[in-house]
Amino acid sequence: MELGTFGIWSLAFTHGDRVEASDAAAEAEELGYGALWLGGEPGGNPRGDLLRAAGVLNATRQVTVATACVSIWAQPARRLASAYHALPAGDRDRLVVGLGVSHGEIVDTYRRPYTAMADYLDGLDSTAMALPATARLVGAHGPRMTRLAARRSLGVHPYLVDTEHVARTRELLGQGPLLALEQTVIPHDDPAAARARARDALAPYMPLANYRSAWLRSGFTEEDLAGGGSDRLVDALFLWGRPEDIAAGLAERRKAGADHIAVQIATDSRGTFARSAWRELAAVLLA
Repeated sequence: MELGTFGIWSLAFTHGDRVEASDAAAEAEELGYGALWLGGEPGGNPRGDLLRAAGVLNATRQVTVATACVSIWAQPARRLASAYHALPAGDRDRLVVGLGVSHGEIVDTYRRPYTAMADYLDGLDSTAMALPATARLVGAHGPRMTRLAARRSLGVHPYLVDTEHVARTRELLGQGPLLALEQTVIPHDDPAAARARARDALAPYMPLANYRSAWLRSGFTEEDLAGGGSDRLVDALFLWGRPEDIAAGLAERRKAGADHIAVQIATDSRGTFARSAWRELAAVLLA
């Protein structure tokens, strides 16, 4: 499964207008991005994720389309595998299904995440029409989940992490499995405005234990996690500035071990396609 060096990650593919989603996907492919990442479907409906993915696949010709990430609690593994195989074979050839355990603060049935993910992967493998390991990724942050992903899938799709986390994950994975990083960027060169936008984007994740644990493992402190996040935390998790500044930060993530980077532009609305920013970054990243 070829993802290229850079892709576009956008909630608008699942939360925005479907007609514009098709048009935006075609433009992103034309700009040269190697993969298009769909943020989670409202309500965590995996079938909805795959239907939206089918729409993006139909609007494009070669680009890889990935879901990031389907909650394993939303429906049984066999039903997800069935939805995957309901898609045309040509669509499945360009589709990666990202899987995640979500968070105990969000999911009432959350329990033993490592065991739950391992069992879910067993379920995907045990059906008559399995969802193959070569077509799935795991949204892993901790070391045990990362090792599981390396054994049972294409690799990992970490979200909202710093360069130290990328390097640590690369070491855990070794050189074979894919490290497909999500990286949120803010195309604004005023520090106060950029950090304010970053804190708005960070706010929903600050109470979640899984993210807090990952940040603490990277050397941040409880003080960094207080009050909306310190400048140190914000500047480590987000890239902001001119396109050239953002490209330099992405290069650091690549040097640390990311095989592919799914670039997410911070926007005011989940339904907004940041197409002008895609173009500006493409001129620097994909020239």
